[in-house]
Parts: sequence; C-alpha cells; structure tokens
Amino acid sequence: MASLSREEKKSQYELFARGNTVPSISSQQYPLSTAKPRYLEQLENYLRKELLLLELGKDSTQELRLQPYREIFEFFIEDFKTYKPLLSSIKNAYEVMLAHQREKIRALEPLKAKLVTLNEDCNERIMAMRAEERYEISMLKKEKMNLLKLIDKKNEEKISLQSEVSKLRKNLAEEYLRYLSERDARKILIGDLNELRYQREDMSLAQSPGVWGEDPVKLTLALKMTRQDLTRTQMELNTMKANFGDVVPRRDFEMQEKTNKDLQEQLDSLRADYEEVRKEHDLLLQLHMSTLKERDQFFSELQEIQRTSTPRPDWTKCEDVVAGGPERWQMLAADKNSDQLVDVLLEEIGEGRLREKDFFPGLGYGEAIPTFLRFDGPVENKKPSKKEVVHILKDAWKERLAQEQKEKFPDFFFNFLEHRFGPSDAIAWAYTIFENIKLFRTNDIMSQFYAVLMGKRMESVYINHKETVAQLQKEMINADSQNEGLLSMEQFSTILKSIFPLKKEEQIQELMEAGGWHPNSSSADLFSYRVLFMENEEGQSDPFVHKLWEQYVNEKDEYLHELKQELGLELHNEVTLPRMRRALMNIDPSLDKQTLNTYLSQAFQLPISELPEEGSEEEEGTKICLRLALEQLQMADVKRIGPRDTESTS
Repeated sequence: MASLSREEKKSQYELFARGNTVPSISSQQYPLSTAKPRYLEQLENYLRKELLLLELGKDSTQELRLQPYREIFEFFIEDFKTYKPLLSSIKNAYEVMLAHQREKIRALEPLKAKLVTLNEDCNERIMAMRAEERYEISMLKKEKMNLLKLIDKKNEEKISLQSEVSKLRKNLAEEYLRYLSERDARKILIGDLNELRYQREDMSLAQSPGVWGEDPVKLTLALKMTRQDLTRTQMELNTMKANFGDVVPRRDFEMQEKTNKDLQEQLDSLRADYEEVRKEHDLLLQLHMSTLKERDQFFSELQEIQRTSTPRPDWTKCEDVVAGGPERWQMLAADKNSDQLVDVLLEEIGEGRLREKDFFPGLGYGEAIPTFLRFDGPVENKKPSKKEVVHILKDAWKERLAQEQKEKFPDFFFNFLEHRFGPSDAIAWAYTIFENIKLFRTNDIMSQFYAVLMGKRMESVYINHKETVAQLQKEMINADSQNEGLLSMEQFSTILKSIFPLKKEEQIQELMEAGGWHPNSSSADLFSYRVLFMENEEGQSDPFVHKLWEQYVNEKDEYLHELKQELGLELHNEVTLPRMRRALMNIDPSLDKQTLNTYLSQAFQLPISELPEEGSEEEEGTKICLRLALEQLQMADVKRIGPRDTESTS
C-alpha cells in the first residue's frame, strides 16, 4: 500500500466523513458512466499484486494467502472511524476463531501421524495374515491331495483283499469238497474191508470140517493174515474212539440245546423282572426320602402353626346371636367350611345393619357411577325381605328374556324398576336392591344378578346356565316314563354322561353325590329328581344345581389356564390375533369357525364383522394385553367344545 499516500486516502475519506456514506457508483460525484472509485481500484490492485507474489512463492500456504486480505481489512478499520469498533470486534472474532482452528489443527497433526502409522501397521498385518492364509490354504490343498492318494491306495488294497478273500473262499470250497470225497472213499473202503472179512470168515467156516487136513503152511499164513487184519481193525477202532469219543448223540444235543434255550429265556425274563423291581425299588426309595422330607417339613409347619395360629373358632357361639336361634344357625351352617361360615355371618350382620338404615346417601352423577344409581341426595331404604328381592330379580330376568335385549342391562334394570314401581320410587328401589345383592354373595340369584349388573359377567353366561339346567330337567322328565318323579341312579348317570360328554368320571360322580347318590347305594335305587331343581323362598338352589355351576366355573378357569400355557406369555405381554387363534385351535380342535370368531371378538373387544381376515397384514397388527384378553374371556360364556387330541387318543 506504499503507492497509496496518506493524503489520497484522506481525500477519499473526507467524502465519507461528510455524508457518512462510502463513495459508490450511485453518488453524485460518480455518475453511472464513470469508473470505480480510485481507492477501491488501488485496494484491488494491491490485493492482486500480493496474491501474485504469493503464487510465485514456492512455500506459500493458506495462512499466508489470508495476510493480504487481513491488511486490506485493517486499512478499512483505520480509515472508517465510525465503524472501527464494530469492524474491530468482527476482525477479533474471526482472529480468535482462526487461532482456535489452528490450535485444533496442531493438536490433530500428531493424531494424523499416528493414524498413518496405525494404517501402515494394519496394512502390514493384513498382508501378513493374507500370506499366512495363502500358506495354510496351500498346505491344506497338499494335505487334501495326500489324503485323496491315501484313499485311492486304501481302495486298491481293499479291492485286492476282496479278490484274495474270494480266491481263498474258492480254495476252501475246493478243499472242503476234496475232504468230503476222501471221507466218502474211506467209508466205502471200510465197508469193502468189512465185506472181505465177513467173506473170509464165511469161507473159513465153510472149510472148517476139513481144517485138520489143510496144509500147516497155509494155516500159518492165514493166521498171520488174520492177526494183521485184527491189528489193523484194532487201530481203526482206536482211531474211531479217539475221533468220536467226545461226540454227543444228535438227539441228546438237541434236547440239551432246547433246555439251554429255555433256561436262557427264563434268565432273560428274570433279569428284566429284576431291573423293573430294582427301578421300582429306587423310585420307592426316592419317594420315601421325599416323603420323609415332606413329613419333616409338614411337622415343622404344624409346630409353627400351632405356635402362631389362633385357636379354631367355636361357631356354636353364633347360635344365640343370629336371628332365628340355634335351629336357623344350624340350617345356615350345614355343610360349610370356616370361610363360608364367615361369609354367612357377615351377611347376617350386614342384613341387620341394612335394616337399620332408613336412607342411603346418593352417589352423585359421576361417570364412574352406574346409570341406575346416579342421584344426588338421600335415597329411601325400602327395606324389603330377601324373599321379595329374589322375586323382583326373577321377574326382571323373565322380562329380560322376553325382549330383544337391545339396551344395556343397567338401563334395562332401571326401566324395569320405573315400569314396576313408578318413576318416583325407581331410584329408591334401585339403591335398595343394589345394596341387598351386593351384600348377599352366597345367594346364587343375587350374586349372579350382581355380576351381570356390574359388567363382571355377560348375560349369556346366566342364560346358557339356565338353559343347561332346563335341558337336564327335560331329559329326566323324558326318562320318567311312569311320570312318578323317580329315576334310578343308573338312568341318572346315563343322562349326565349324555348331556355332559366332556366331563370326567370324577365330575359325574360329584354331581351324582350332590343329587343324593352314595357309594354304598345300588344302581337300581330310585330317587326323586324333581327336588334337584327346586329353590327355597330366598332363591337358594339345591346342592346339585350349585355343584353344576361350580363345575362350570372351574372348567372355565382350567380352559383359560390351558390357553395361557399354550400362548407361553406373561400377563403383561401383548398377544396378536393370529397367535390367539392358533392357541384356541390347539387346546380345542373341535372349535367351529363361528364359536372361534365369537371368542376372538370377546377377547379383542371387536365386533365379529370387524375381525380382520385370517392371514392378512391387518390381522398381524391386531394386538391386546394378555391380561385384558383373559379378563374379557372370563366374563363371557367360554367352554370347551370338544376333547383335545391327547384326550381323544387316550
């Protein structure tokens, strides 16, 4: 910038100082036809000159290339006094950033060198590993060729050995035939010798009358020959004894072989029996040891219970407290355990407190309040008897079954009360009946009505149970040809098995015992079947109907437990619709499509018409929490349609 004098720069800046504007082509001093300002041209010329000098230099770097720009920016800062603080702060900010970047570059340069070194080491390792792999591959190929040669050699040896074996077999067969022919020749020779001997003896006997007239020389020669024959025969006899002295007759051999076989079979049978007895003994020992451990554990638990538990309550003390005295308490406590007696006692206490109330507090109009209980203010307690409540519930069920069931059950219940008692007393009767059915849980009609009313059970469960009881009663009436109200235990058992083909023998026996059958009673004994379906004034069913309902609940729980086991998921996991479909078909193969879709609709809370098609992508995306699905199925009328495969094959 030596060519640009201070005076010239001042003359340029004076214009800017007066008007506080930079000279530009739009100002009056520089019309559109004039060239650039001189100061701008000088700056551009200086920049080009400096850049040209840097390009001519051999070791010019990016840092040096920034120097001309930095100088020109400093000239601007010095010349434009008004903007000097702002421009200085901008320049300082850029300088700080450049210094920071230079520090980072300096810090990264050792890492770059280290990275280059590490890259070279890695390349060398890779080359070494590749060379080692090539060497191993070549060695493996050589080993493969050697093994192939060895296999070929072994195959050749095998072929030669097989040919040698076949040759030896042929030689052995030839030798065997030669020995057989030699044996036969020896036998023929021995036969011929014996024949000659016999002929000689016959001849000697024939010539015996004239023996004394024979020549002594001939006799001596004949004697000598006879003695030789005797010696030879004796030697053959000794040879036969030596060869066949240890030979057993074939008949004795076969008898001994048969005896040995029978004894071997007996030994094998005894060994198998011994193994079974030994295994049973080991199992009994294990069972004995586990029984001893359980006994010791139960004994310690018994001691702990005896030490910590409270004494068994004396339920006879309730006779003087319960209304009706000892007779009513004995009727209430018949065939009940302690837990059931507690429920009975709580109902008696609750009934007394319920009758003491004249008004119920209204629950308000909240969304969580059932529609038939939405009321604000005191509600009158109508104080009906249990018999009256049961009668109202039965009438409600009759009217519900007679209509099309379009409205929800709570709305129907309130409309039924309005129709029966009038709009003014409907809410009072709703509160009164609700408190009664909530209290008396041991009453079948009240407990089932409460479950349906509160949405804990679907109406179809109660309706199907009543239809099952009606069908059972109809079958018994049909079997009673004399219309005497009596059936034999054999007829009773046959009817139960025909209506409940999936029930086990133990369940059928439980129903028969609830109906009055005893183990010591005969199958021809008659009993009155009509009493099985009778109810008392308070709506309590006979033990037979109660046992039938209890078995239905247990079978549903067992069915849903099998479903959970088949799914193999925890309760908090989600289950897809296809997986639920497969699990239901696995545990109950006899499910028809309509029933299966009904179960899936209940589990996934979807209408049957909106269920995705089987095998579609939408079906795979339909999920629900397993706990919620099982709760929904627990509310519905879910039961087994047919036996499982394992049950049917057994």
